[in-house]
Amino acid sequence: MRKFGIIGFPLGHSFSKKYFSEKFEKEKINAVYQNYEISRLSDLQGILDDEPGLEGLNVTLPYKKEVIALLDNIDSLAAETGAVNVIKISVREGSRFLSGYNTDITGFRSSLRPLLKKGDKKALVLGTGGAALAAARALRDLDIKVTFVSRTGKFNSLEYGELDRRLILENKIIVNASPLGMYPETDHCPDIPYEYIGEDHLLYDLVYNPAETLFLKKGKEKGARVSGGMEMLLAQADEAWTIWNSGIFI
Repeated sequence: MRKFGIIGFPLGHSFSKKYFSEKFEKEKINAVYQNYEISRLSDLQGILDDEPGLEGLNVTLPYKKEVIALLDNIDSLAAETGAVNVIKISVREGSRFLSGYNTDITGFRSSLRPLLKKGDKKALVLGTGGAALAAARALRDLDIKVTFVSRTGKFNSLEYGELDRRLILENKIIVNASPLGMYPETDHCPDIPYEYIGEDHLLYDLVYNPAETLFLKKGKEKGARVSGGMEMLLAQADEAWTIWNSGIFI
């Protein structure tokens, strides 16, 4: 039986196990997908030791950046973004080899493109983690200027308190790439001035559990276009499966 899984902490919100388990059953694939909830990334080595047949892993928060240091190689997109969400595990000359990829970029880009309008030229990306870096790369691929927003203002980002009417009106796309509002803390949302959101705005939440976050509800109340992260999740999961089954190595 083939083995796959996901690492992160916590994993109560994750849809990946359900998605892949249903895929394996529907397509009659002899494989299993497990949640590996680890509070320290150093515990990954124990998983690899205990599961010698493991072929691939998804990586979710908070390890998308940190995991790079433990890999043997990463592809160009992951290197440019500085984040990995897929690991392919292979055996070469008797030794295990870990390759890192980023499928969040293409997943987000493909789900965002149909939602765009002609005037969507600037975006605020809320967060500076691995998901935020992937979203920013996808936005730039679509010729959209990106400004990061964080709680501290580090990493060349604005602080939430700096967001005013002018910035909200200038940036028609607002992407929540932080975990704010994710299950079980569904009564949380990014602290932005929602009163300036209007019908010309697109609010996209990378959080997919719940399907409609408080961030999206507030946007909808102002007439904005809104989208959750489920389509992105499905697109990046399909790409991960392609990578795990590809005979190509980096």
